[in-house]
Amino acid sequence: MSVKLGIAPIAWSNDDMPELGGDTPLEQCLEEASQAGFSGIESGGKFPKKSEELIPLLEKFKLKLCSGWYSANLRKNSVKDEILLVQEQLKLFQDCKAPCIVFAEVSDSIAGDPNRPLSSRPQMNKDEWKEFCIKISEIGKYLEDQNMPLAYHHHMGTVIETQNDTQRLLDNTTDQVKLILDTGHMLFARGNSLKIIQDYKGRIIHIHCKDMREDILEKSLKEDWSFRKAFLEGAFTVPGDGCIDYRPFLKYLKNIDYKGWLVVEAEQDPAKANPFEYAKKGYKYLSEVCGDINLKIEL
Repeated sequence: MSVKLGIAPIAWSNDDMPELGGDTPLEQCLEEASQAGFSGIESGGKFPKKSEELIPLLEKFKLKLCSGWYSANLRKNSVKDEILLVQEQLKLFQDCKAPCIVFAEVSDSIAGDPNRPLSSRPQMNKDEWKEFCIKISEIGKYLEDQNMPLAYHHHMGTVIETQNDTQRLLDNTTDQVKLILDTGHMLFARGNSLKIIQDYKGRIIHIHCKDMREDILEKSLKEDWSFRKAFLEGAFTVPGDGCIDYRPFLKYLKNIDYKGWLVVEAEQDPAKANPFEYAKKGYKYLSEVCGDINLKIEL
């Protein structure tokens, strides 16, 4: 078996905070991602929205589109409305042969609000949960029928944040609702990524390898920071630079014959954390661990 190593462009340019890397050209991001060793990259705000523009650009730097974020508002929109809203991104991903779409519910999210502590994140009552799970199951079926699986992203500051939230979602939706497991967000929410992958191995189709600096993590939780403050203070980093030991995690992926992408992702201020240097650090660490456990990396 083998895995593929990709990276997210957020280290170069942050779509939620354009002042972070806003002047960094997309071609610099793509060139440095490729030079660091990665064979894939997720989409971002600076990426062309038409495949006839994006495909040649990716080919120039020998990169594949290995997914990308979609902001959903299913709690407020009908399934029909959400299907209409996803069409442009769906077509782009289909044309680029992306493996899945990273799907996250962002209604009332506090992730981008610098004044809202994480303890004030939105939550759903029993009736809302039931309706939401029905709706997202319908979207999951639609996207699967379009050969573009829905990979749900649990995320700090949103209605699906914790391990319990993630388990509840998977337990109450159809198999067409898959999961992207984000090791950093799961740790931030005090969850156990290895437990999730053991219990729901058939639902996990994409992985974000996001590490955390333990001292900043503990302080952010103790002082109930906002999500934005946490990452600006340096809570997130790349694998090999934080407190997560990926060895048992990757060993288990090997045991279950996981064949998808491992995507390095870390929201950091590029003025403080040089994206190219951190990209190389994340690639080096993951490739070395994969080599140690005989997990082949597909180039």
